Amino acid sequence: MKLLITEKPSVAMDFAKVLKLNTVRKNGYIEDKDWIITWCYGHLITMSYPEAYDEKLKFWRLDTLPFIPEEWKYEVISGGIQAKQFEIIKSLLQREDVTEIYNAGDSGREGEYIQRLVFMMAKPNPKAEMKRVWIDSQTEEEIQRGIREAKDLKEYDSLSDSAYLRAKEDYLIGINFSRLLSIIFGKRIAKDINEEKVSISVGRVMTCVLGMVVSREREIRNFVKTKYYKIIGNFGEEKNPLKAEWKVTETSKVYNSNLLYNETGFKKEDDAKNFILSLKDKEAVVTELKKSKQKENAPLLFNLAEIQNECTKMFKIKPDETLEIIQELYEKKLVTYPRTDARVLSTAIAKEIGKNLNGLYKNFKDEEISAYISKMINEKYSTNLIKTKYVNDSKITDHYAIIPTGQGLENYDKLSELKKNVYKLIVKRFIAIFYPPAEYNKVNLSIDVEGESFTSSGRVCTKQGYLEVLKSRIKDDEEKDLEAFSNLKKGMKLNVVNYETKDSETTPPSRYNSGGMILAMENAGKLIEDEALREQIKGAGIGTSATRGEIIKKLERINYIQINSKTQIITPTAKGEAIYDIVSKSIPDMLNPELTASWEKGLDLVAKKEIKPEIFMDKLKKYINSKINKLVLK
Repeated sequence: MKLLITEKPSVAMDFAKVLKLNTVRKNGYIEDKDWIITWCYGHLITMSYPEAYDEKLKFWRLDTLPFIPEEWKYEVISGGIQAKQFEIIKSLLQREDVTEIYNAGDSGREGEYIQRLVFMMAKPNPKAEMKRVWIDSQTEEEIQRGIREAKDLKEYDSLSDSAYLRAKEDYLIGINFSRLLSIIFGKRIAKDINEEKVSISVGRVMTCVLGMVVSREREIRNFVKTKYYKIIGNFGEEKNPLKAEWKVTETSKVYNSNLLYNETGFKKEDDAKNFILSLKDKEAVVTELKKSKQKENAPLLFNLAEIQNECTKMFKIKPDETLEIIQELYEKKLVTYPRTDARVLSTAIAKEIGKNLNGLYKNFKDEEISAYISKMINEKYSTNLIKTKYVNDSKITDHYAIIPTGQGLENYDKLSELKKNVYKLIVKRFIAIFYPPAEYNKVNLSIDVEGESFTSSGRVCTKQGYLEVLKSRIKDDEEKDLEAFSNLKKGMKLNVVNYETKDSETTPPSRYNSGGMILAMENAGKLIEDEALREQIKGAGIGTSATRGEIIKKLERINYIQINSKTQIITPTAKGEAIYDIVSKSIPDMLNPELTASWEKGLDLVAKKEIKPEIFMDKLKKYINSKINKLVLK
């Protein structure tokens, strides 16, 4: 018999249908003549609390720290459906007639961890061959491929090592530092925030995110607006003058002057006005006129962080809600695997991408999407993505970008309006990559007035290209009527209509919203709005695509942050700020995004077999010991 274990019952049913089994459930599993299929309910096994090692560890005392087990203890989650299901899986794993066992858990680090814990506790039949099913979507073809190409489970041992280490790291940092700070500072914080008792919750990722929220809030709180004065020149015709902005250069009479606030403005309005007077009756000459055509390709496809950010902006929903929705779309076969960091496709998938498009065209009864695909067909747009920026095998670790499968569309009408909108967002981003680039006419102009430089630029969209699909991406403020530039030539003298001062002021940094925080976590603490730049600096982030939304949710649940339900703007609570102050004085590097990202990078290196698990664990132990010794010995 072949035994296959999935992470959820609904996924088990999909596998059973593909294998054409009798899908009538027995007591926690399905059995046919060749196959047995069973399922977990997410996590069935958990790490034991310290008191399971020693009853004395139930009490929080300094002399019991650090707590770092030599032999780790795990236990079945008790008192619910998990315990019952574990016993069922255990009995199936130990059956003598089971000769092949297929781990078909979610294809990622956490999915691997859930099933490895079950295998560890259940002790499967040692004669059975252990295999791993790794799939990118729940479609029939992908499930068949996953089973057909299932690899020896040992090939995923390094991913399993990384998963165990991640859990141990979170456990050790959480338990040791939460107890340490609560014992030393708990009473002080309780007094400061008027609460009877406070236990301080510290987490490898969670505390770092709290730090980002609090430090941003304090930047805003301490920000003092500074007014400065720009100079605008109006040139050409009086009725429709061409506006150009002054900027200091080395030829300027005020170069390196302390009268300037920055390179584009003066500290005082009087100084700006006096500068204008000095330009009176001076000749204006066009020194540079660059006319160019600009092409802009569609943005890269969605990974989880990008779609979470987009959904926060468009629908004002939290990142964990977005993940729940896309997980449902995945389980209904509508989209590919959601917990991905990649924004590109693999070469293998790119070669087969016509199937996804054909499925959408034939089965998605949506007028807008049908019109976009019809135009692709009528205009003969190429679907060959191989040599484009949308295909890059080196930028894919576990899974490629989130795209529509072109299947499961019989489930679309049953979705809520919000879920339909999220699905269409993914579909549009996908279709846009086949459309031609948007095209612009662009002009850059420089005007010289006796060594003083004025510049102006503008662009106008001449062909919408992909913007036809992603209409919301057109930014009106980027476009400018280029008619005022049309008759200009280099060396031409211009009429000066007048000069005027323009009041400007510095602006404070923006608060994070929940989607923006996901992007900042992905980029190790930097909120980078520009998509191209995000892609360039992308490396080890804070947390993973699978966990970031949950971290934000937990911070809100324990009242360290507040999230405005309408705007999704994040602010710290008084309690959160008090915790931040304690951590910054005692273990300040816990607030450092780069350090947190380096731990995540270490886990990634373990998964890639570039460092051994023992080395990672040794560094972790030394880190915990050093921090505790430093505080206890103070």
